[in-house]
Amino acid sequence: MSITAAMVKDLRERTGAGMMECKKALVETNGDIETAIEHMRKTGLAKADKKAGRTAAEGLIAMAASDDNKQVAIVEVNCETDFVAKGDEFPAFCDAVAKLALAQQTTDVDTLLACQMESGSTVADTLKALIAKIGENMTVRRIALVAADLVASYSHGSRIGVVVGMEGGSAELGRDIAMHIAATNPQAISEADISQELIEKEKEIFTAQALESGKPAEIVEKMIGGRIKKFLQEVTLVGQPFVKDPDTTVEKLLKDAGAKVVSFTRFEVGEGIEKKQENFAEEVMAQVKGS
Repeated sequence: MSITAAMVKDLRERTGAGMMECKKALVETNGDIETAIEHMRKTGLAKADKKAGRTAAEGLIAMAASDDNKQVAIVEVNCETDFVAKGDEFPAFCDAVAKLALAQQTTDVDTLLACQMESGSTVADTLKALIAKIGENMTVRRIALVAADLVASYSHGSRIGVVVGMEGGSAELGRDIAMHIAATNPQAISEADISQELIEKEKEIFTAQALESGKPAEIVEKMIGGRIKKFLQEVTLVGQPFVKDPDTTVEKLLKDAGAKVVSFTRFEVGEGIEKKQENFAEEVMAQVKGS
């Protein structure tokens, strides 16, 4: 059967695949478009599996809020390049995943991957199809749900997302606190939330530094105490100077507003993922030679 340009065009529009891949699929299925689509899905999923080992440290943070704004789901979805993260299909998938996480009330990635999307396909199958179409490895990395009387969120571009749960205060204050967290990345809300193990570790470091000064033991003890206090102020939300007004602390800001932060989640794209160093020129040359 003769494969016409119109047939190739139709298959491209329905699958989003490249022209040569569409023509090849039509030749292999004797011009049957429906069979060609099924064939491309099967081979596409196989290609997606081969890409699974590649490092995906780019991507974006997506959030979805409940109608009453008392709960927000935040997700990190990764891809390999910033180019794909800024496209149309990848962000749309991320937004859909965040909404589904909220609807399903799940923070477990495997559970979410098994959930059905509006298209009728599971998140896992939709993701594999997207990988096959775009040609990059992609992963749903993590999910969090924040619920409180007042929930506020802030996105710094699409790379940093913060959700804050509060008691009291206002939506404007909540957004300011979320923005502050995005900028300063505190480890906990207050000193009570810092593990004793971390405090002891810092104390060991400060002790070693202070002893090298050759000062008397009682002075060293005071130095260590002062440094621990400063450390706790730096790593706790309520101890930090407020980014919009460094003359006041977040603790005072909250107290004056009769508010309290009960929880927060801060996601930053790719944090903790070891990125492979690529030589872009060599990568392009390898693709040219392989084409």
